[in-house]
Amino acid sequence: MLYKFKSKVAGDLIMTAPVGDRIMALVGREPAAQGIFLPDQMPAAIAALEHAVADEERARRTAEADAAAEGHTMPPPKEVSLRQRAWPFIELLKLAHAAGKDIVWGV
Repeated sequence: MLYKFKSKVAGDLIMTAPVGDRIMALVGREPAAQGIFLPDQMPAAIAALEHAVADEERARRTAEADAAAEGHTMPPPKEVSLRQRAWPFIELLKLAHAAGKDIVWGV
């Protein structure tokens, strides 16, 4: 399954199911084939995603500091960071909220 987020303020945003499911979980939504974000729901979704990104980055910095204290160097991450995955969706949420437009998917 793919998530294809649509809004009248920007082009479509497509995510694979694993990434879209994670984004949905982070904003407190059940993964679903169809849905809508209303403008009044967007600030909470933005805040939740930004908080999750900050948590992931803080955990990485802590792990790097712990490894350095033990005389080790951590390898670069093998996966794309949450910041990179969430950024396009956060930007879409910001644009849609500013314009007072919904974001839908699966319709």
